[in-house]
Amino acid sequence: MSDQQIPPLGQVAPPSASPEPGQSPAVEPPPRENQVLREIIGGSAFISVLAVVLALLAGAVLIVATDDDVAQALGYFFSRPADTLRAIGESVGGAYSALFQGSIYNFRRDTFAQGIRPLTETLTFATPLIAAGLGVALAFRVGLFNIGGRGQILIAAAAAGWVGFTLDLPPVIHMLVAVIAGLIGGALWGGLAGLLKARTGAHEVIVTIMLNYIAFYLISYLLRTPGALQAPGQNNPKSPPIADTAVFPDLLGPAYNLHFGFILVILATIYVWYLLNRSSLGFQFRAVGENPNAARVAGISVKNTYVLAMLLSGALVGLAGTSQVLGTITTGFASGIDAGIGFDAITVALLGRSRPWGVFGAGILFGALKAGGYSMQAAQGVPIDIVLVVQSLIVLFIAAPPLVRSIFRLPTPTGVSVFSRPRTGKKAVVTK
Repeated sequence: MSDQQIPPLGQVAPPSASPEPGQSPAVEPPPRENQVLREIIGGSAFISVLAVVLALLAGAVLIVATDDDVAQALGYFFSRPADTLRAIGESVGGAYSALFQGSIYNFRRDTFAQGIRPLTETLTFATPLIAAGLGVALAFRVGLFNIGGRGQILIAAAAAGWVGFTLDLPPVIHMLVAVIAGLIGGALWGGLAGLLKARTGAHEVIVTIMLNYIAFYLISYLLRTPGALQAPGQNNPKSPPIADTAVFPDLLGPAYNLHFGFILVILATIYVWYLLNRSSLGFQFRAVGENPNAARVAGISVKNTYVLAMLLSGALVGLAGTSQVLGTITTGFASGIDAGIGFDAITVALLGRSRPWGVFGAGILFGALKAGGYSMQAAQGVPIDIVLVVQSLIVLFIAAPPLVRSIFRLPTPTGVSVFSRPRTGKKAVVTK
């Protein structure tokens, strides 16, 4: 007889801890808290944050490499290494301190109202970036690559500007009509690319690139043509100033450059979020973006969706051009009014993972880099090109999530580490 206690009659013996012959031992699943933590750490949002950190670290290396004091200290590194380390710290710390004070808050100002001015400059720079980024992100969600932001901004700026300096309307109505004209101009220029793709199968990348050139040379011609967009008596290709009744009002007074356009991009962000996540049209957009063939089988008109998506995308990008001409450059615009915003919007959309609020945050980040970059150059003599390198590196790291996970040794979203190796051992024998 075994010493093991026999359970009373009617009760079932507890299962044995030892596995049956030929079966592998049961593995307990990890705690749910660990799974959630892995999902957060390995998720796309955290990868975007780490991409920004890596880009700033790479920017620090470039700052050190271009600093004359560091180069001089390196000449006697082995005799006085502390001088080199001190020079590196002062170079990187001074540059990023100037970046912060030029984009967020300037501690050297006497009052809070003066110190907060850099933040308002950041929001002013971010306003057109957010608007254009929303347009590019909306096209991304439908599976379209809208790189025609430059042309859409130029057409929208020309339409809004023409209304702004030509018509004589009451203050609020004049501004609203100018905004609507800019949105229509951008929508038509973007919708043209969607129409060509839907009806002829033309690739939207090629079409939008060509439309960029057409818009640039068309606006350049109109700015040199008296009676069109050129200011009367002006020899330079520049438009007349915008009427005061059409200019965006200042949000915080004349001491700050932040204008009503920032309120418009907040409303645009809320609208795009609602459109994509809470409306039936947004469901069609996402369905076509995920699988056009399946969406077509489900009864969704893919061609009409392409046209409508590019119309909305162009309107949002056009809001950036409208904001430029009615809020930032009100003394008259030239053909360079787009200021590279159309291409920066692609970076903003990528960093924001084509999510409305992600694009909003990415636009503010790039606005801070723009606003602080000039301060960094003026205070520390750091080339402004380093800020462009940082922006490019952000895109590089976002486009390669496995690289970021490998550098920081992060788990994948499924909970499996990229450094995990398959365990060697005997294969489990499965009994039939």
